[in-house]
Amino acid sequence: MRFRHPDGTTLHLAYCTNVHPAETLDGVLAQLRDHCEPVRRRLGRDRLGIGLWLARDAARALVTDPSALRGLRTELDRRGLEVVTLNGFPYEGFGAGEVKYRVYKPDWTDPERLRHTTDLARLLAGLLPDDVTEGTISTLPLAWRTPYDERSADRAHTALRTLGERLDALAELTGRSIRVGLEPEPGCTVETTADALGPLAAVGHPRIGLCVDTCHLATSFEDPGPALAAVAAAGLTVPKIQLSAALHAEHPHLPEVREALAAFDEPRFLHQTRTRTAAGLRGTDDLGEALTPDTLPDATPWRSHFHVPLHAPPAPPLTSTLPVLREVLAHLVGGPHPVTRHLEVETYTWQALPAALRPRSRPQLADGIAAELTLARDLLTDLGLKELP
Repeated sequence: MRFRHPDGTTLHLAYCTNVHPAETLDGVLAQLRDHCEPVRRRLGRDRLGIGLWLARDAARALVTDPSALRGLRTELDRRGLEVVTLNGFPYEGFGAGEVKYRVYKPDWTDPERLRHTTDLARLLAGLLPDDVTEGTISTLPLAWRTPYDERSADRAHTALRTLGERLDALAELTGRSIRVGLEPEPGCTVETTADALGPLAAVGHPRIGLCVDTCHLATSFEDPGPALAAVAAAGLTVPKIQLSAALHAEHPHLPEVREALAAFDEPRFLHQTRTRTAAGLRGTDDLGEALTPDTLPDATPWRSHFHVPLHAPPAPPLTSTLPVLREVLAHLVGGPHPVTRHLEVETYTWQALPAALRPRSRPQLADGIAAELTLARDLLTDLGLKELP
């Protein structure tokens, strides 16, 4: 979905296909047929943007076989789909029964992360629509917080500088500019936008910036205004926003609230949980740990890294952080000029929701994704953007 900003800039809205895990190229092609095209049809659009996730095996198949890349591009066109952004955070196994800490491997201290991201950049340059010259990739924020030391930081920063040089060469070769955004996430060495300022300054390459995930920002109780102002003051770019909402519990000390939260404690993904106290931010690596008695202070609200559907916040006594998403959009695309042009709805947790909220069929999932994109569209048009055909 494309939108025209009042200043004339075109913005792209997509949804991320990591909600349909596929490890192989055949699996990716099946996604387009079984999920992405049905979502487009529900929206009544001739063209739908998708934020493609290419696992290691799928990416390697495309890199080693140019005809396969051409075939994927043809299939996208045939199904009315376009790709301007890739989700490069998960490497493989995102559809496994237990992902948890595995999603952070390989990290930016491992040469394999640089190789994989370089492959993704080359592939994206070949997948961009003919009238688009810029693509974006989101990636993990260096590494999980442990083990990570000064030596690790040096390796990660060197890898990202090398990536920047490769992106420069790719732009020179293809005329396509690919930018990469580090995505701060709770529990990582870069947990917040403030944490990103130093590493991105150390990398010092204009094609390496920040991906703002609004669920992650909210989970860490960041105030969008000051946080994003600091990013701008540091001269950093925001190649991409991921539109997502966290789980919010206003009164976590109440038994009924804890019972409601427990329904979201599931075995597949980490759901880092945070609370803001007078002594600062406190947290746990997972929701179940937070619910263990006397582990996390409960006199102030909790937020959990659980990407809940944008259009359907959980029932009371819980809610979502959708207001934070609204505020981030106002700052990044609602001003006289947009700070970023690529937006991606990233609710990958549909099948991890409590059983009563989980879609039971492909049509139900497509309905839900279409509803999320409709809400995102409305948020953008409320800010004065115009949807394009």
